[in-house]
Amino acid sequence: MRTKLLTLAVALALGACSFIPEYQRPAAPVPEAWPTPGVGAPQGLPSVAGSTAISPDWRKLFPDPRLQELIAAALEHNRDLRIALARVDEARAQAGIARADRFPQLDLAAQRAASLTPADLSGTGRQLNAQRYDVSLGISAFELDFWGRFNSLDQAARAAFLASEFAQRSFRLALISDVASAYFSGIELQERVALAAATLSSRAESRRLIAARRDVGVAGDLDVLAADAAMQATRAELANLTRQSAAAENALRLLVGSSPVLPLGKMLEQQALVADVPVGLPAEVLLGRPDVLAAEQRLLAANANIGAARAAFLPRILLTAALGTASRSLAGLFDAGSGAWSFSPVLRYPLFDAGRSQGNSDLAEARKTVAVAEYEKTLQQGFREIADLLAAREHYTEQLAAQDAAMKAQGERQRIVEARHNAGLSSYLELLDAQRDYFAAQQSALAIRRLQLANTASLYKALALY
Repeated sequence: MRTKLLTLAVALALGACSFIPEYQRPAAPVPEAWPTPGVGAPQGLPSVAGSTAISPDWRKLFPDPRLQELIAAALEHNRDLRIALARVDEARAQAGIARADRFPQLDLAAQRAASLTPADLSGTGRQLNAQRYDVSLGISAFELDFWGRFNSLDQAARAAFLASEFAQRSFRLALISDVASAYFSGIELQERVALAAATLSSRAESRRLIAARRDVGVAGDLDVLAADAAMQATRAELANLTRQSAAAENALRLLVGSSPVLPLGKMLEQQALVADVPVGLPAEVLLGRPDVLAAEQRLLAANANIGAARAAFLPRILLTAALGTASRSLAGLFDAGSGAWSFSPVLRYPLFDAGRSQGNSDLAEARKTVAVAEYEKTLQQGFREIADLLAAREHYTEQLAAQDAAMKAQGERQRIVEARHNAGLSSYLELLDAQRDYFAAQQSALAIRRLQLANTASLYKALALY
């Protein structure tokens, strides 16, 4: 008995042991500062010094009421977001299960056992008819967590739950950004469809006038054919843009989870842009992103699993105990003197498992190596994403200003060529060339403006910290 008590005392003394490796956050494998803006970049660009990023309140960044309505609908009805939320609930339940393993399970049991033993087997030469009634409160095979195995599994499950929570937040930011980008794409295509429709109407009228001039001998067949080709090309472009507009609406409908009502809302030129983006140092910004936080929690879970794998090499003590009453008859079950108890401790020491424990330990170590690499990769991807968006934000403003100037120049050119053509000083082919260039410049300006707005939406996803 003294030996047993000594063994139990030693085990209890070692009960605080844990084999989880000390966690140290890996150094961020990214530069200490964002790339320097290029020479000749516009003024009023994002600062690389500060302590805050974009506010997660998307209503401040996207003031268009129609866009706000669509984002709110997406947050309520998007099926992928529902799946992400359910994954969080799933991880929370699994963490609860892992934590429950650290505590004994207490069961109330009531049973009746009856048996009949033949005379030639009873040992007394008489038939034995026995029955027993038991009511007990007991613990079954509870493992004492001397080596912290269940504590390690509990920590791993909790980290996995937090990882799913941060992943859900990251997906939520991405969903808001995607809805805004799809909204801007839908508006762009609607404006381009309207522009193509107006151009088609103008070219159809031009063809009618050229055909009338040919009939009186002022224009030739070449002019009519050129006008007809220009009109048909515009009709084809209108059909293509209409198809793209329908596809954009379908994409937006999928994101929102319901049917958007057209027209979408304000024109691209009326949409708000981020006036300034306060961005801190890379490590300061990146470590607060939900996707980076999720990757770090997965790393913590992998680190905790190493402790559980190491603890599997050591002895286990399992306790089974019960306290209650027992009687040969149901009526005497709670009589005086019917008390009963049992206590069965079991010590198990793994001697040979064909390398299973070692394999689990190696597996846990390998998964931690993978988790470290994935964490560092997430940091690098986040750095590149933010750096690309900040650089694009700088240059989209300059590009759009240049494209607007080019569009105005092409419009003025078309006006002058049209006046010269009406005066008989230039050919119709020169006029068609000017019209095509002006139409292309207008389309390009719309595309760049949409890219600029999409950049704002992407900056929200990249810099909005929870």
